[in-house]
Amino acid sequence: MSNVAIVTDSTAYVPKELVKSLNITEIPLYIIWGEETYKDNVDITPKQFYIKLQSAKVMPSTSQPSPQEFIGIYKPLLDKGKDILSIHISSKLSGTVDSAVQAKKMLASDRIEIVDSLSTTMALGLIVLAAARAAKKDKDLQTCKNIAEKARANTDVYFVVDTLEFLKRGGRIGGATALLGSALKLKPILYVKDGSVETYEKVRTKKKAIQRLVDICVEKIGNRQPVHLSTIHANSENEAETLKKELEKRFETGAIVEMLQAELSPVIGNHVGPGTVAVSFMVGVD
Repeated sequence: MSNVAIVTDSTAYVPKELVKSLNITEIPLYIIWGEETYKDNVDITPKQFYIKLQSAKVMPSTSQPSPQEFIGIYKPLLDKGKDILSIHISSKLSGTVDSAVQAKKMLASDRIEIVDSLSTTMALGLIVLAAARAAKKDKDLQTCKNIAEKARANTDVYFVVDTLEFLKRGGRIGGATALLGSALKLKPILYVKDGSVETYEKVRTKKKAIQRLVDICVEKIGNRQPVHLSTIHANSENEAETLKKELEKRFETGAIVEMLQAELSPVIGNHVGPGTVAVSFMVGVD
């Protein structure tokens, strides 16, 4: 049994079977919709969220877990003698890391390390998996943290949205604001750079944008191996499946050691909107 417990949040999208087999603990973010509050991907599923979004008169907002909720997760793990590596959504996109830091201070424990992934979705998930696999091999806390930081430096996520309105409304559009005036007839390809959403380039159709996501992966990855890949979507499963198949065609046999698929949970889906398709990759990390 590993002495290092890995904690992450609901935006990491680690498949449930891997969460279980690698003993990963997840803390949910929140969707606030009028008078109702939902735990992300717990009280409301992506399918339920996107159906409700279509007819909603009041738009939802999101919120991070509180420091007290982190304490509720950290303290039982510490009491069991575990060291904790807590890896979370970019601090530039959410206050989750700040809540984790406050919880650590309240507990006054030097057995908790917190890593700002500077990303989200399966880019975060791949970092978490790298650390969790190291923990399962009985690596110590500092080694697991070093592996998470190495993974962070070798992980990216690129995505295409149907509209920038959701990102604009949530204030998380970063350098992509330059596209607002011309976005109506374009499909912007965005990425997370240094923790913020930025513009990568503009493509004229969704079909071309998905193909461009494949090209970008090939260009960025080059000959580096091993390759961990994940496709992600918001109520756009067919396009994500097309993306997956095209990616598999472009890499030589054996280069891809892991191919995952995920659906954007309500918290992230609320900021990027339905129709979003993304790819994340991690290279050079076992």
